[in-house]
Amino acid sequence: MRNEPPKRYTVTAALPYANGPVHIGHLAGVYIPADIYVRYLRLRERDVLFVCGSDEHGVPITFRAQKEGITPQQAVDQYHKMIKEAFQDFGISFDMYSRTSNATHHETASAFFRKMYEQGNFTEKFSDQYFDAKANQFLTDRFIQGTCPVCSFPNAYGDQCENCGSTLSPDELINPVSMLSGEKPVLKATKHWYLPLDQYEDWLREWILEGHKEWKTNVYGQCKSWIDGGLHPRPMTRDLDWGIPVPVEGAEGKVLYVWFDAPIGYISSTKDYFKEKVQNSTGEEWKPYWQSNDTQLVHFIGKDNIVFHCIIFPIMLKAHGDYILPENVPANEFLNLEGNKISTSRNWAVWLHEYLQAFPGKQDVLRYVLCANAPETKDNDFTWKDFQNRNNNELVGNLGNFVNRVMVLTHKFFSGNVPIRGKLFDIDHNLIKELQEFPEKIAASIENYRFREALSLLMDLSRAGNKYLADTAPWNLIKTDEARVQTILNLGLQVAANLAIVMEPFLPFSACKLYGMLNLDSYKWANAGSIDLLSDGHPLKEAQLLFDKIEDAPVEAQVQKLLNTKTANELANKKLPPAKPEINFDDFTKLDIRIATIQAAELVPKTKKLLKLTLNTGLDTRTVVSGIAEHYKPEEIIGRQVCLLANLAPRDIKGIQSQGMILMAEDKDGSLSFVNPEKVIVNGGTVS
Repeated sequence: MRNEPPKRYTVTAALPYANGPVHIGHLAGVYIPADIYVRYLRLRERDVLFVCGSDEHGVPITFRAQKEGITPQQAVDQYHKMIKEAFQDFGISFDMYSRTSNATHHETASAFFRKMYEQGNFTEKFSDQYFDAKANQFLTDRFIQGTCPVCSFPNAYGDQCENCGSTLSPDELINPVSMLSGEKPVLKATKHWYLPLDQYEDWLREWILEGHKEWKTNVYGQCKSWIDGGLHPRPMTRDLDWGIPVPVEGAEGKVLYVWFDAPIGYISSTKDYFKEKVQNSTGEEWKPYWQSNDTQLVHFIGKDNIVFHCIIFPIMLKAHGDYILPENVPANEFLNLEGNKISTSRNWAVWLHEYLQAFPGKQDVLRYVLCANAPETKDNDFTWKDFQNRNNNELVGNLGNFVNRVMVLTHKFFSGNVPIRGKLFDIDHNLIKELQEFPEKIAASIENYRFREALSLLMDLSRAGNKYLADTAPWNLIKTDEARVQTILNLGLQVAANLAIVMEPFLPFSACKLYGMLNLDSYKWANAGSIDLLSDGHPLKEAQLLFDKIEDAPVEAQVQKLLNTKTANELANKKLPPAKPEINFDDFTKLDIRIATIQAAELVPKTKKLLKLTLNTGLDTRTVVSGIAEHYKPEEIIGRQVCLLANLAPRDIKGIQSQGMILMAEDKDGSLSFVNPEKVIVNGGTVS
């Protein structure tokens, strides 16, 4: 742990997987805290490089491509573009957002593996792994499903059961099947290169358990659990045709394990930054950010990536020998959505690109809510009602209210010019003292990765400004003591200018808007705490609402969208009725199924479900009572052809003799659809 600020910082945010868009769980867990931290460091005028990129290799990419009927490259191109644009629109301020399918990354990851190979860091080993014979592909644990041996959940993965949370291995699953083909996989021998994690246990124990006790409890605890449980060699290669080819002889048809190549993406993204964004680059400028001991490396990740960033990647860096190790890995817990775990496969998520379309111009509202409710120490829950309440009560009612009042009063009383600050009283000195203390309090929280606490302090500063205005009541005092009101509003405006500085890491769009209203260029963090940010007589721009209320309708629309998703998921998981007992051909030939046309239809009195239908069967005209009234209106079905079981014995239904039964198809949700021919058939035509 460092006692003094480093010369430079390399800050990474977990590479989003390019098989789908970004959702609010990703934002709350990784990208918002990382962006707050980096924006703060820039305001402190620290040398910081913020890198990320799309993780584009692995079996899920090939699976997605197969489902969509496109190539893996087309799949990652689609999602890389979507993710990158969403981050840009949301204001995540990466210095470089790269990708792992590009040439720089392939070269960097290959060279990294080759050096470790030449140093003897890997062991070669044959093992039996599950193989999908139909798909002609070895399967990763995540692409094997079966029944959980712990809780009997039928759709557990080969590495984990999402129902009970148990960690599993594929051979523990009951009735395992391949997610690629649905076939039962077979065991097949294959050779891979293993990283002997067990050889680094003592070093990890000293480096993490003794050297980084300041790490967040959840991170430190998970690392300790892994180390105390004993580490085992782990394969760093896979049998796959999509990825970075293993750069050694005898490795044809094999690629680097995605969790070997993905974190190296931080390094290749740094290289891309200097290649693409720095003029006259020599190609060596990236090295101090990864190979100098006066650089602080910080990884922002979610808790599901702790083992990779705190154990596997550091072992890779240590074994390679040329790289620095992370100083901190401030991982967050998970964010749930409306009481349920976010799930991309079940579409139970709030997708960033869809949010930006539904709430244009409200990037900072989501940034605020996700930071204020961030899962820093435990899983937290996002609800649309809380989103609305926090915007209306905290952003509008507190922060926006203070800025609006001080701006409007200055325009009203002093023509929009900063009034002269005169004699100060105890209440003024107390405000000034409080103002001067806030920046370093906020800074301390940010530097210790307590972003919720830092945001709360920011809002406390706004509350202090509101209380000062309420206690001094300049709207009343203007009638008797204009000079005093000048001082009050001068100090209120100084608080507003300070808010613009400390807001910038958290609410960058709103900070920019506030600077514009104050007619100021942006300040650095060192200026925060000053009461001389605005000079006497400085002209202000027009007052605008910093935030506006969110009404019920758009929030209710989002809630309904989730309810629709929940219904769709329930239907998808609903079991079909079991097959009926076997019959022989003679049984089937007894059924006389004919094409008939509905000539008339009316609701059966005193019923909700029954329609009385008059049918032309080609042989006769007959009446059939059918329970389809909740699905079709009588006037909608006149002239429709149907399939009629014509030789069903007549039956009295509500006093009407029903002469047959029309055939209907029932969906999982209970809805009914006619079974009818795709073209007009002569009435009386048989179905066989």
